[in-house]
Amino acid sequence: MSADVTASGVRYHTWCRENREVILEINGSRLLPMPREDGGIHTAFDTQGRAGDTYKFRLECGESFPDPEARSQAGTVHEASLVVDPTTFNWNDGAWKRPAFRDLVIYEMHVGTFTQEGTFRAAITKLPHLRALGVNALEIMPVADFPGARNWGYDGVLIYAPARVYGSPDDLRALVDAAHASGIAVILDVVYNHLGPSGNYLARFSRDFFTDRHYTPWGQAFNFDGANSRSVRDFFVRNPIYWMEEFHIDGFRFDATHAILDDSKPHIFEEFTETIHALGGYAIAEDSENEARMLRAVSDGGYGFDAVWADDFHHTVRVSQTAEKSSYFQDFHGTTEEVVETLQHGWFYRGQQSARRKRKRGTECDRLPPQQFVHCISNHDQAGNRAFGERLSATVSPAGYRALSAMICLTPFTPMLFMGQEWDASTPFQFFTDHEPELGALITAGRRKEFADFPEFSDERALEKIPDPQAEETFLRSKLDWSELSSEPHAQMFALYRECLAQRRERGLFRPPARDGWRVELAEFGVGIILFEGQEANHLLLFDLSGGHRGALKTRGGERWELLLSSNEIRFGGDGRASFDLDTQHCEFSEPEVLLLRATDLKS
Repeated sequence: MSADVTASGVRYHTWCRENREVILEINGSRLLPMPREDGGIHTAFDTQGRAGDTYKFRLECGESFPDPEARSQAGTVHEASLVVDPTTFNWNDGAWKRPAFRDLVIYEMHVGTFTQEGTFRAAITKLPHLRALGVNALEIMPVADFPGARNWGYDGVLIYAPARVYGSPDDLRALVDAAHASGIAVILDVVYNHLGPSGNYLARFSRDFFTDRHYTPWGQAFNFDGANSRSVRDFFVRNPIYWMEEFHIDGFRFDATHAILDDSKPHIFEEFTETIHALGGYAIAEDSENEARMLRAVSDGGYGFDAVWADDFHHTVRVSQTAEKSSYFQDFHGTTEEVVETLQHGWFYRGQQSARRKRKRGTECDRLPPQQFVHCISNHDQAGNRAFGERLSATVSPAGYRALSAMICLTPFTPMLFMGQEWDASTPFQFFTDHEPELGALITAGRRKEFADFPEFSDERALEKIPDPQAEETFLRSKLDWSELSSEPHAQMFALYRECLAQRRERGLFRPPARDGWRVELAEFGVGIILFEGQEANHLLLFDLSGGHRGALKTRGGERWELLLSSNEIRFGGDGRASFDLDTQHCEFSEPEVLLLRATDLKS
């Protein structure tokens, strides 16, 4: 790292290839020259140095900048960096063992809105809730330090420094340590495709950090494949090592992998995944292309990710309830046939023509195990990228929400929940930032421009109703209201999630390691069926996402079935109406519903 505490002082270094001279500014007054070494590395050793010192690098241009590899900031991302000794934290997780990936139930959360306090330490108080829910992996939205006091995290500019607004580096360590004590792995969302628009000083240290050969939706791409790219690759590949070694992070979710561009071999993805796996961690990609190569082992010509966000499931089941046709939803119809096909494969688009993209999308994935597909019915994008940040439960019927909730917990794929969905939180999750006024005005205007083509925002007055990302109340409005858990119908929804995840945890057949042992079919009377076969009794998951289907239940083995669970039970907030007749083995759905059945014996 750039500033390492030793027994005799602090050792500093930075990569600043275009500069002949760099001056180290310590505590705003002391100056140390940093001679240039081979490869553009500048080093210095401060015999008076200690943890808690502040420092900046003064470059030949005469300006001083924070450390791109800072472990922490003393102030904002524009101010001095802070010397941190990572060895003084007292870890208690020596016996910790990461769960097998196929056993994960992931819970995505944003530190700033997860609690009223919005800190790492405050998040620790909610770990008993996650444990009771049945979650064993906490996925934290990006914490790389960002400008201002609030942000989703995708405007981060210091990828080694936990955001100071959430607490100190040791506060993050305390959260990870407590999570491990609760049996919960910690996955960190990392952004290696771009930096935010304010406080991004990498190019001041070296123009080689960026390239004109590639572009992303956010501007210039990082130089992973051009001249002097080795140092750039090292800067990023060291980052997950840092999080794993100094913070005991268990795995990573890579943001927008389609925008991490590299024409060289080996691809930067291979370096990332092999590095993470060598330390025993997980690697998950956000891939919108449905590219099977992301999931194949490096030895098999792939990139080696353990899983991808497979959003086709979210899109098709959401359309089944809302009939939306804007943006990427125009590629989906939400029919039972489409949902069944998505569940048979993991994602829906496997080479078919996409109307929205006007090209073919996706690859075949039949041989990939189900755990490699992360499915959700909500995440930060699917709520926050709506104009008002409303959650799924605000736009669908209670019965439909219960049905989708049961499905996400009990299908064979890796489930991911977004904070608050387990109790049908009424609070929205809106898009918020805290940039300086000039940039903030552009963010506000840009946010409204995003929705200008939507019919419901066809006039200026409607556009003005979209929450201002820069307004503090937009952020405050997005904080979870934990008091809801003690009232109905929120407690009933929590009971549904808790029961479904208990079923998943207690029965290994819901977590199959491969493509055998389960199958997805369309029943003769129009509902979807997932049959789970194993050494224990076979189980059957029936789903009708529209209601109105009826018919006799017939399976290949001729089993008789008993009801274990209905998403419309009174204890979950439903009307308790029986949709399955034990005597006749007949189903009659009056509204969206999921049934979980267990085989008792064969028909005589």
